[in-house]
Amino acid sequence: MSTPASPDWGLEQIVADLRASREERHRTRHPLGIRELPSRDAVGNIVQGLRAALFPTHYGAPDLTDESVDYYVGHTLESTLRLLAEQIRRALRFLPEYADAADDVLRKRAFEVAREFGHQLPGIRALLVSDIQAAFTGDPAAQHITEILLCYPGVWAMTHHRLAHALHRLGVPLLARFINEIAHSATGIDIHPGAQIGPSFFIDHGTGVVIGETAIIGERVRVYQAVTLGAKSFAADLDGTLVKGNARHPIVEDDVVIYAGATILGRVTIGKGSVIGGNVWLTHSVPPGSSVRQGKIREIERGNDGQ
Repeated sequence: MSTPASPDWGLEQIVADLRASREERHRTRHPLGIRELPSRDAVGNIVQGLRAALFPTHYGAPDLTDESVDYYVGHTLESTLRLLAEQIRRALRFLPEYADAADDVLRKRAFEVAREFGHQLPGIRALLVSDIQAAFTGDPAAQHITEILLCYPGVWAMTHHRLAHALHRLGVPLLARFINEIAHSATGIDIHPGAQIGPSFFIDHGTGVVIGETAIIGERVRVYQAVTLGAKSFAADLDGTLVKGNARHPIVEDDVVIYAGATILGRVTIGKGSVIGGNVWLTHSVPPGSSVRQGKIREIERGNDGQ
C-alpha cells in the first residue's frame, strides 16, 4: 500500500503573507521592536503565590501548622518575588525612561521595586482584611470569613486590585494592568489599577462593575453589580490624540452606597453618606447625605435610606 502524499498547505505563501502583515502592513510591535514581553501565565502564578503568602490557610498548603506556616510563607515569598522581579524587568522596558537602559540597570531596578513591593504586603493584607470584614458586615447571606475569601468575586477582584495598585504606584503600570485584567476576565469586575480605593470597600455580586483610572473612593463604600464610575468625555490634543492621565472619573466620599446599575460619569463628587439608587445616570456632584433616585435628589430620612 502506497503512503499518502503529505498535504500541501501552501505554508510558504501563508508564512510570507503573515510576515508582510507583521512587518509592513499591520504592525503591532512596540516602536522599539521589543520582543521580550511580560508573561500573562507568569503573572497569574505570581498572584497565586502572593495570595498564598497573604492568606496561607485559605490559598496555601492544606496541611499547614503553627510551626510550619512561617516557613511556608517565607519560601513562597522567596520564589514569588523572584518571579515578580523578572516580570518587572520585562515591563520596565516599555517605559520611556528605561527604553535604552542596559540590562543590568533594569535588573537592579526590578529587584528594588520587587523588594519594596514585598515590604508593602503587610499593609496590603490589612486593607484586604478590611474589605473582607466589610463584605461580612454588609451581606446578610455571608456565613463566615472563609466563605467570603473563597467564594466572593468582589474580594477576588479587590485582592488583585490592591496588589496591582501597589505596583502601579511603584512605577510598573503594564504589570499592574496585567494583574487587574486577570481578575476582570475571571470576575467581570473591571478596576483600573490607578484607581484609589480606601479601606472597607465592598463590591456585592460584582458582575459588570467598572471603576476608571482616576476614580477616588473613600472608606466604607459599598457598590453593587453593574455600577460604572466612568469618564464623561475625553480631552484631546489639536491633532485629535487623547490626553492621557487627566482626572476624569468620580470622587466617592466615605460611607456611600451605590446600588445596581448606577452610572456616574465625569469628575464629580458624591458626598459623604449619600445613597445612589439603582439605574441612576448621574453626571453632576451631589452634596453629603443625598439620596438620588432616577435623577431626583432629596435628603436621606433619619434612620432610613429608603432602599
